[in-house]
Amino acid sequence: MEALLRAAAPPLHIALVLSNRPDAAGLATARAAGVEALCLDHRAFGRDRPAHERAIQAELEARDVHLVCLAGYLRLLTPYLVHRWAGRMLNIHPSLLPAFPGLDTHARALAHGVALHGCTVHLVTDATDEGPILAQAAVPVLPGDTEAALAARVLAQEHRLYPAALRRFVLGPAPGERPDADAALLNPLPDPRPAP
Repeated sequence: MEALLRAAAPPLHIALVLSNRPDAAGLATARAAGVEALCLDHRAFGRDRPAHERAIQAELEARDVHLVCLAGYLRLLTPYLVHRWAGRMLNIHPSLLPAFPGLDTHARALAHGVALHGCTVHLVTDATDEGPILAQAAVPVLPGDTEAALAARVLAQEHRLYPAALRRFVLGPAPGERPDADAALLNPLPDPRPAP
């Protein structure tokens, strides 16, 4: 979320940062950046997910929001909200989808012995982490990697990828930008030499 706040430049404007958790660090970060922040604690709605999502929808409508970007929102959304924002709700997920949807992605990547892991920006649909992929970034899985070390490398790529994917989604490709058929994203291995 911090990366999106830093990257917001006209014509993009962040109207609201909303969380379902009062202790979410992003709320204070947004306020410090001069962006309105609001918590709609899901616990106040009991098990009534649609009522919680109707409250979210009302807040978004009140601010004339046009696009929703999820970041760290770990609740499954119901069709009520997903359908209202179809094609206009993005999420970032810490894996190279379709591999490892859902939770505990870094642990599962290590357990499966994959050589590459990463993150994906995708459109939100009814099926968890199955929406159309907009962008991905990969990192190598290194020998001896821990879940925390791998997660830190993936998070660094999330902070680069999400703002870039959002701008491209909203504004389209830069003038004259054409993807190269043999283009590759290079994530070099860390330098094995000791620092001077």
